[in-house]
Amino acid sequence: MYRSDVVGSLLRPSYLKEARERHEAGELSHSAFKQAEDRAVDEAIALQIRSGVEMITDGEMRRYAFFGHLIDAVEGFDKFGGWAIPFRNEKGEKLVMPRPVVVSRLRRKHPLCAEEFTYLRARTHHPGKTTLISAQQAAAYYDSEKSKSAYPKIENYLADLVDILRDEVEELIRLGCAYIQIDSPQYTALLDPQLREGYRQRGNDPDKLLDLSIEMDNAVIGNHPGIVFGLHLCRGNNQSKFYSAGDYGPITKIFRNTRFQRFLLEYDDERSGGFEPLRQVPEDRTIVLGLVSSKKAQLESKDELKQRIEAAAAFATLERLALSPQCGFASTMEGNLLSVEDQEAKLRLVAETAREVWGKPAVAA
Repeated sequence: MYRSDVVGSLLRPSYLKEARERHEAGELSHSAFKQAEDRAVDEAIALQIRSGVEMITDGEMRRYAFFGHLIDAVEGFDKFGGWAIPFRNEKGEKLVMPRPVVVSRLRRKHPLCAEEFTYLRARTHHPGKTTLISAQQAAAYYDSEKSKSAYPKIENYLADLVDILRDEVEELIRLGCAYIQIDSPQYTALLDPQLREGYRQRGNDPDKLLDLSIEMDNAVIGNHPGIVFGLHLCRGNNQSKFYSAGDYGPITKIFRNTRFQRFLLEYDDERSGGFEPLRQVPEDRTIVLGLVSSKKAQLESKDELKQRIEAAAAFATLERLALSPQCGFASTMEGNLLSVEDQEAKLRLVAETAREVWGKPAVAA
């Protein structure tokens, strides 16, 4: 039971952004680029350990976006040719982000996450996890027109995708990974009428997709006793903007029908709704409350966090709860609109609050 968790991504240092640009332009060798990535991961590990959180990641420093490991490792995608989805903030400002689209048959060129995990494992004895895109998230990369020459039906595409992701899970477990987090913000897209219509226009029935996605997630994570699988659900995260809103009520069958042991849920503002849907989470599962915003620089009050944890405990016992930021700090390479110092303060707040609420971790770092 880890009471203080992170979602995945951390702010990319400027030298890493520059190195990626130069590498993609052919101006920096593979070896030099890997050295920049390694340095950034080392710094990310040190930051998380310094902050006191129990569970750490490599900060997703080797990815251009949280889903980048799929696009970089698997042949068959047009990186920027897919459905452009609008992100927005409370002021109404918008950011349109083009997404990948599948245009040819999928072929895994190399493992998606093996490099990330093996490097993390070698650099620290601290508990660590790997984040992996969900098949449901990648379902959004199918377009009935642009993808039909490769896959006449979305089911054909998803079958190949599930096979790739399932193989990746098995490889991570073989390498010693004991906590795998599946990232699926697209589940909450099914709460938004506009995004639901976007699915329909691209050949996906959003209601059928929910049931299919649960089936796919269960197939991907399989049956691996002793391995913790977490599912992260948020409402979009790109440069401090979001793409959907609404409470978890309409999609609570995810809690009941999937085999995940941990649900990492966004709960940092009113867009997330109330805690009532937590009643639907089975009693043998853990709920990680994402109460600390990774989008805003303002530091939350520790007392307010404790009050909200207490409020959530009315729907799921305190022993089944944990704490984290609501999402990553940099789901895309650009990162959210806060500083490295803000990020560390937020992680420290998560760790300190968790220790004060639940006591000292039972598992030593």
